[in-house]
Amino acid sequence: MKYYLQEVKEVFQEVNSSEEGLSHDEAKKRIKQNGKNKIAEEKKDGIFKKILNSILDPMILMLLVTAAISAIMSAYQGDSFTDVFIILFVVIINTAMGLIQENKAEKAIESLKEMTASTSKVFRDGKIEIIKSEEIVVGDVIVLEAGDIVPADARVIESHSLKVDESALTGESVSIDKVINILNLSKGEQKIPLGDRKNMVYSSSTVVYGRGKAVVTEIGMKTQIGRIAASLQQTKKEQTPLQRKLAELSHTLTKLVLAICIIVFVVSLIKSGNVNINTVIDTTLAAVALAVAAIPEGLPAVVTIILSIGVTSMSKRNALIRKLTAVETLGCTQVICSDKTGTLTQNKMTVQEEYTDNNDLLAKAMALCSDSIIAPGEVFAKGEPTENGLVEYANKLGEPKYELDITFPRVGEIPFDSNRKLMSTIHEEKERYIQYTKGAIEILINRCTYYLKNGDIQPLTEDIKGKILKKNKEFADKALRVLGAAYKEYDEKPIEYKADIMENNLIFIGFVGMLDPCRDEVFEAINRCKQASIRPIMITGDQKDTAVAIAKKLNIIQDEKQAITGQDLEKINDEELLNIVKEVSVYARVQPEHKTRIVKALKFLGYVTAMTGDGVNDAPSIKTADVGIAMGITGTDVTKGASDVVLADDNFASIVNAVEEGRKIYDNIRKVIQFQLSTNMAEVITIFLGTLAGIQILTPAHLLWVNMITDSAPGLSLGMEKAEDDIMSRKPRPSKDSIFSNGAGFDMVLQGILMAALVVLSYFIGVYLENGKFMTIQSLEGMSMAFLTMNFIEMFHAVCMRSQRKSIFTLKSTNWWLIGALIITIIITLIVIYIPFFVTLFNFTTIDLKEFIIAFGLAFAIIPIIEIIKLIERKIIKNKF
Repeated sequence: MKYYLQEVKEVFQEVNSSEEGLSHDEAKKRIKQNGKNKIAEEKKDGIFKKILNSILDPMILMLLVTAAISAIMSAYQGDSFTDVFIILFVVIINTAMGLIQENKAEKAIESLKEMTASTSKVFRDGKIEIIKSEEIVVGDVIVLEAGDIVPADARVIESHSLKVDESALTGESVSIDKVINILNLSKGEQKIPLGDRKNMVYSSSTVVYGRGKAVVTEIGMKTQIGRIAASLQQTKKEQTPLQRKLAELSHTLTKLVLAICIIVFVVSLIKSGNVNINTVIDTTLAAVALAVAAIPEGLPAVVTIILSIGVTSMSKRNALIRKLTAVETLGCTQVICSDKTGTLTQNKMTVQEEYTDNNDLLAKAMALCSDSIIAPGEVFAKGEPTENGLVEYANKLGEPKYELDITFPRVGEIPFDSNRKLMSTIHEEKERYIQYTKGAIEILINRCTYYLKNGDIQPLTEDIKGKILKKNKEFADKALRVLGAAYKEYDEKPIEYKADIMENNLIFIGFVGMLDPCRDEVFEAINRCKQASIRPIMITGDQKDTAVAIAKKLNIIQDEKQAITGQDLEKINDEELLNIVKEVSVYARVQPEHKTRIVKALKFLGYVTAMTGDGVNDAPSIKTADVGIAMGITGTDVTKGASDVVLADDNFASIVNAVEEGRKIYDNIRKVIQFQLSTNMAEVITIFLGTLAGIQILTPAHLLWVNMITDSAPGLSLGMEKAEDDIMSRKPRPSKDSIFSNGAGFDMVLQGILMAALVVLSYFIGVYLENGKFMTIQSLEGMSMAFLTMNFIEMFHAVCMRSQRKSIFTLKSTNWWLIGALIITIIITLIVIYIPFFVTLFNFTTIDLKEFIIAFGLAFAIIPIIEIIKLIERKIIKNKF
């Protein structure tokens, strides 16, 4: 219902209530009928469902099938279950890490519940009582005073200078003056924007000034904040670009493994020429080995750990990551949709300019004609935001309000009224009385007959009025909120305080222009965004003029045509909006559903979108965005709960730092993936060639050892690489870009073939050293050398992967983590090769010094080979462009 379009009597009829409120019995009846004034909880997944979801990854399922087949084969042949235990260990570790790192936004709804005021004052049986806010029902008459949190949506029925801060819902920094009058729709309007509904108050907003009464019209999930809660529950977080890429990779590898296993199984059976139980077992074991070789068992764990390291690194730069996957998503962000109030600005009204003949008198008038207070030694006032700015302005000019209140005590006042748009206070000063009046210039100027010039009081002519109003327009054109001040002297204390009598024949002092100022660090942050080809967009509940002025100042837009309002959006269908979001970078007077709609349009066009904000109104769009960023200091719990990232310092610049960190982390993850997949390809080719030749070059246990131990340490160290110099000069990578884009797929295949060739060569050299000639026979010597070469070649391959294209000899930084990983991996490999227990466990034979040097030399050869390939690729790219 549009209660703001109805008279108070009509609203009472609609909710079946009266100015005396409800009786206790009626309230109990309505609670039983409609429920309590609470936010509904979102259903959470149980631990078993979470575990099930974590193991449904195709690669994990493939490993479980492989483990089952291996267990059956081992039981049949009476062999050890080493392979089975290793595979299950891998699955358990991956599942456990996934559960530990999973951190969903379920707390958002809990935070919404906590925001509801614990108690409220209502009329029950004609008397004011304090009750739990959850017991409020539609029809209750609530009493509102400064400092109260509004417990439900309600229609104002009484207002005594009532002002409410609705910035958490609307994003508008200026408190709203509440009225009881019916509102009217403008021509062509279907409804009045939330921030303009001056005769309504909404759940979770705060009363900052005055007092009043209101009749409750909506409770619980039907309130504005309840609708936000509902949208949070309905919004499903989509997969991040990396999640999608890894999922695609997982499905591709699964299909590839199945295809190769079937081919190997069939080829082996045909090659044997005699199908019996033994040949079936042998070919099955070959297929199992191939499956183990193809699946990068350590990859999920390594990626998770790298993301975790990124979380720690980002926290040092004041970006607290709530969801691991947000780390890499930041790296490919193309658009940052930012709330204005409290994010780009300080959420604090401040005097920016003044127009007066007497600064001190203007400051004195503004401070005395305000209800905000400031303590000695403090720089920030407490009270209504606009009046806080005026008191702080006076404080800076040496007119502290705590001293003014003592020297010039207030003896009377005429409270602010939204119809008059004026406020007056009367003060005692040296046996006389002075009235100070402040308010809107266009009203105040018509109440003045004199003005100050060079310290003298002179008649206010129409010409002077015109000059004053012209200057007022100049301030307004800069999106400044203008407030003027005037005064009047009395010989005796006034008997009656009536506006129509006292607020006339005033002496005009001057006026100030106020603005919620931009954060200092935001200017540089916006410039860095543009250097990184990231487009900043402002989405705010403030007026269009204010938003445009701020956006121009920050270099977000250059022309007012790049800005539209929420009312404009409501006239545009979704198809038209797709064209609008390509050009428009400022959205003013928007409502929560508008923000979500904008984010969805950007995502539909393929933009990886981040959304920042601090208010409750930002929560749905933050959850919808690819990466949601909440302010840690000024942000509400709801916003933080729905976000992926929380900025500890509320500093927009920290977003840019996080983007840089995200780009680096994605680069490193890509290096790790290329490293592990190319080594896995080398293993697959090695096993496949061995199967075709009728020999077993490496067993499943060997491959699991290589994948989990040899691959993991160097892989992790690649994740510690420092960012390359040009990382923030690149364009954001397209979210649809494959992991194999930019030649990475070709490099993986080529490197896999080269490494496999060296490993197979090592095997046959082992055969030669054992038998004196090259033969395709099963050889422990050959298997041991092949294992040693495979371990070492993957270590040296990791060194090459520090950069996809750049030569490792030109890199300016040193990766000490990689050096340490290589040393540790070499030591562990030597233990496996030379300690009798492991030699027996892995079915090796003793390797002498000559064989060790040959295996090591063959592995080391991969470095110059890949460096030559990189050189050729660089020349090809240079010639191409």
